[in-house]
Amino acid sequence: MYKACGLIYRQEEKQAEKVSHESTGGTVSRHDLSRAYEITGRNFAKAGSVSVEIKQILQELGIDPAIVRRAAIAAYETEMNVVMYADRGEMVLRLNPRAIQITLEDSGPGIENIEMAMQEGYSTASDEIREMGFGAGMGLHNIKKNADVFELRSTVGEGTSYNIVIYLDSTEKT
Repeated sequence: MYKACGLIYRQEEKQAEKVSHESTGGTVSRHDLSRAYEITGRNFAKAGSVSVEIKQILQELGIDPAIVRRAAIAAYETEMNVVMYADRGEMVLRLNPRAIQITLEDSGPGIENIEMAMQEGYSTASDEIREMGFGAGMGLHNIKKNADVFELRSTVGEGTSYNIVIYLDSTEKT
């Protein structure tokens, strides 16, 4: 955990801004890292690019590979939900000495029944989405499985917000 913090500090000195394309800016300080990303709905050409970038950042900072994997899976599933269902979304990656936090706010149709949507295999994906190989109903389940904290809020007709926390110390849970 502290090793990663030290790497964040050195990372700041080496590269102030390494994040590209969809990033809406970010700051690296001696205490934390923060990056924001715009995600466009129905843009399958760039689908997954934000989660790949998050994975690269965490790897460069020397975060434990098992934790990087969990964060990458959660970020990917969240990103794909925006691409498949929403008009747009903003994902924010935050890293502090204790945890990785990924939040997302989208402008989409919202989720009518969160309890049902959380069930493994449940999907409202269109046939078109399924024909592309997406929409198997594992997204929210995979996020929950890989997060230490997962909060999901949704308003039908307005959108959905995600809050995902993954602790850097694997023994820490809420």
